[in-house]
Amino acid sequence: MRFLFKTDYDQDIRLAKHSGHVFWYGALGVLLVVAPWLFDEYWLAQLSFILIYAIVGLGLMVLAGFTGLFSLGHAAFLGVGAYTQAILVNAGVPFTLALLGAATLSAAVGVLVAMPALRVKGIYLGMATLSLGFILEEVFARWEHMTGGNSGLFVNAPEFLGTTVESAGAFYFLCLAITVLATLGVLNLLRSPTGRAFVAIRDSEISAQSMGIHLARYKTLSFAISAALAGIGGALYAHKIQFLTPDQFSIIQSIDLLLMVVIGGLGSVHGAFFGAIFLISMPQMIALGKDYLPDSISQAPGLTAAVYGVFLVGFVLFEPMGLYGRWLKIRTYFQLFPFYRRGMFKRQKSFQKSERLK
Repeated sequence: MRFLFKTDYDQDIRLAKHSGHVFWYGALGVLLVVAPWLFDEYWLAQLSFILIYAIVGLGLMVLAGFTGLFSLGHAAFLGVGAYTQAILVNAGVPFTLALLGAATLSAAVGVLVAMPALRVKGIYLGMATLSLGFILEEVFARWEHMTGGNSGLFVNAPEFLGTTVESAGAFYFLCLAITVLATLGVLNLLRSPTGRAFVAIRDSEISAQSMGIHLARYKTLSFAISAALAGIGGALYAHKIQFLTPDQFSIIQSIDLLLMVVIGGLGSVHGAFFGAIFLISMPQMIALGKDYLPDSISQAPGLTAAVYGVFLVGFVLFEPMGLYGRWLKIRTYFQLFPFYRRGMFKRQKSFQKSERLK
């Protein structure tokens, strides 16, 4: 097992804690860079969707995983970013400016939602954000001269640095670059006083307030950052699917996003990526498994929703730390074998809740 002896503060906040991190994340980076030459167009498209949902997951992780705020309307921010990007790009605005506009407008909507919604907590906050989702979905459907309504809206291909991004490989690299920037931004946010204030609010609002943390200000900021990242993900999503309709940003999409971060692992940046992989790969696995099921089961219209529900209940009951938590336990088991004890993580959770930042 690796032991880290920290001797200064800079070492404590360093992104790469040791040489193993540098090696494995470097290897992952090389694999992602050469992916267009290793995989065909279909799997490259799936990788692009994973990166897009990872950006949205990072935003929802900031809100739910690190600030402890419950949102059931996050698909609305995704939709605001997607429609803003589509309208601006179709009007001839450069991709970079359109992306900035999508993030800014989504953040503004997040602030407007946060101001009245933060007067409530828990399930009531979920109901408030759920209402936002219904309202904006109706706006997308009724504002026909801007969004196309239920008839849909075509999205032009993005133009970046004077080149039209049309191929799957070029768009994948664009998604990869934005995902890396978003991930580094969130990691540095968590190392900053603002990120530590978010975590303090999550752990105990009373304790955070007693330390001088302005609850309303930081909660509103958390909503704004989360909505901005969702808007960036929505902008890339719009270019990927190239056609937008209001039903793509319904309550079902919001539940999928919440499911993504819960199963991925709340309170960890890694959980956003694990959850995105789960969200994209699970429909493929269900489709493959249908070949081995009786027709009465494989043709059932609610099969996918039932499988998602079973996984969610299973993780909540047996693995509340999600896929990333399970990976930590497996890794620790091999590091400490034969001295690993099952209650180790349960004991840590009681007094090191704020330490689960990575």
